[in-house]
Amino acid sequence: MHAPKALIIGGSLGGLFAATALRAIGWEVEVFERSPDTLDSRGGGIVLQAAVLHTLAFAGIRPREPLGVRSKNRVYFDRLGNVEHQQYMPQSLTSWTTLYTTLLNAFGRAHYHRGAKLVGLTQHGRRVTAQFEDGRSAEGDLLIGADGGNSTVRSLMLPGMKPSYSGYVVWRGLVDEMQLPQAAKQQLYEDFVFQQDPQSLMLEYMVPGVDGSTAEGKRRFNWLWYLPVAPGAALDRVLSGRDGQRRGYSVSPGNLAPEQEAWIRTQGEARANPAFRELMRQTDEIFVQAIIDFKAPKMVFNRVLLTGDAAFIPRPHTAGSTAKAAANALALAKALDGSTDIEAALSRWQVQQLAEGALMGDRGVEMGNRIMGITFSAASCDR
Repeated sequence: MHAPKALIIGGSLGGLFAATALRAIGWEVEVFERSPDTLDSRGGGIVLQAAVLHTLAFAGIRPREPLGVRSKNRVYFDRLGNVEHQQYMPQSLTSWTTLYTTLLNAFGRAHYHRGAKLVGLTQHGRRVTAQFEDGRSAEGDLLIGADGGNSTVRSLMLPGMKPSYSGYVVWRGLVDEMQLPQAAKQQLYEDFVFQQDPQSLMLEYMVPGVDGSTAEGKRRFNWLWYLPVAPGAALDRVLSGRDGQRRGYSVSPGNLAPEQEAWIRTQGEARANPAFRELMRQTDEIFVQAIIDFKAPKMVFNRVLLTGDAAFIPRPHTAGSTAKAAANALALAKALDGSTDIEAALSRWQVQQLAEGALMGDRGVEMGNRIMGITFSAASCDR
């Protein structure tokens, strides 16, 4: 008897969580990533949640080195750099690169296919076939759409349904630990640091280095700045890259349009506390992401299903996007483990995941709108 086979569309964190979890229960797994190149550090820093650690443990992944950097306190600065509030609240902070490398090394490259852009799929009985732009096709017992917020699988299963823009974006950057001047480093070192102003939230925390190192001197400072941007022409300008082309929901490091980079750096000089100003000065490549919302009405379509951000896009204030993808994968593997009725297992899985995804999404919207002072009227956004 052959082991069941899963086709996973999307080779980022969500796809690799699903791939390693399903392989742990004996499934054959093929991962298809649309990018022909090695994926880069597109997300920057990530709060390391318990769901991620549980999913790694289930898959038998036991990293030899720590996955994250421990922060000690939550510290709130005013614009002058004075401490308004400080509370001991230890957390572990990791990075997209660290998790991606850990997962990919565990899964291996033999069944990880780059440059595989999905263009269609068909279901026939208990089998599903994926068609790719280069003429390839693959067949399996299950096809998992783990291809993120701009999911092709979702567009095929839920045509016409797209994420909605929240009214604000997040500007981001990373700075090597040794690159930051000592005065700024002392104010930020191993703490989770914030500056909250009307319709503005800045924050910073330390994450592993590019090579995944958590050793002192080899880590990075990860910063974020949430600011409102009106939909329409203003948002189009922010999301246009150096080549003048409008991106979907983000502009990656190194591709920010010069006028947008100049604008955000000017804002930093005028509005950020001294330590955050120095962080922005030392950032070589600023990038930006639109904050978007999406809630899928269903996640299972016979033998096709959606996981992670393909199904629900929570706002980053929940620190739950990566954890949700991991939890989706772990729950799926447990539901399918030993099951002789895949449809029934998927149905049970969907009920729980829909409820949890909707709860996280609603909580994120409430948090984000409160933080940004949105009531909501997008027309009131500046820029």
